[in-house]
Amino acid sequence: MDTDPRPTLIAAAGHFYQLGWMVGTAGNLSARMPDGSFWITASGRNKGQLTLGDFIRMASDGTVVEQPNAEVRPSAETSIHQAIYSLFPEARSCYHVHSIEANLVSCFTDGDELPLPPLEMLKGLGVWDENPNVTIPLFANHFEVPRIAREICDRFKVKLPLVKALLIRNHGVTVWAASPEEAYNYLEVAEYIFRYMVAARQLGIDRG
Repeated sequence: MDTDPRPTLIAAAGHFYQLGWMVGTAGNLSARMPDGSFWITASGRNKGQLTLGDFIRMASDGTVVEQPNAEVRPSAETSIHQAIYSLFPEARSCYHVHSIEANLVSCFTDGDELPLPPLEMLKGLGVWDENPNVTIPLFANHFEVPRIAREICDRFKVKLPLVKALLIRNHGVTVWAASPEEAYNYLEVAEYIFRYMVAARQLGIDRG
């Protein structure tokens, strides 16, 4: 990705804002450059009104490479994006949103993995098995975000996830992919599955 990814991230954030997944300043999007640095949305910025000046370019070690001015701070969840990029060299974009459905389904289990229904839409997350048995990793939400990032690294170094997505309990979903466009698609598919799970529970429908 040699071109500036910020316009693509701005468009995605605007779409997710309209869907209610990035209300106010919630959520964060990033895209990685060929040198390993990545652009990420700045802290405290309304995701429906982003401009090029609402991003910070971070090095892989967490130091600032570019920022509009000293007042602009990196997203509070930058460490999670760092963790994903360090774990998955092929990842070129990481999207994190705060939808109601993602928070609801994160409470559907007490365990650290959430079973997903074997829907056709799982193909959109790269799962092509017939009647697949797929789970999404679930992490505890901590006030200190670097602690979440460390737990992601520790678990994924032992066991890679079946899908390129994770949930943080009562917080939101994070997806990563080889491009911003692919991350956009992953996020929409994941959120579709979460909506299905919430609706199925309300209707008393078993997984299927």
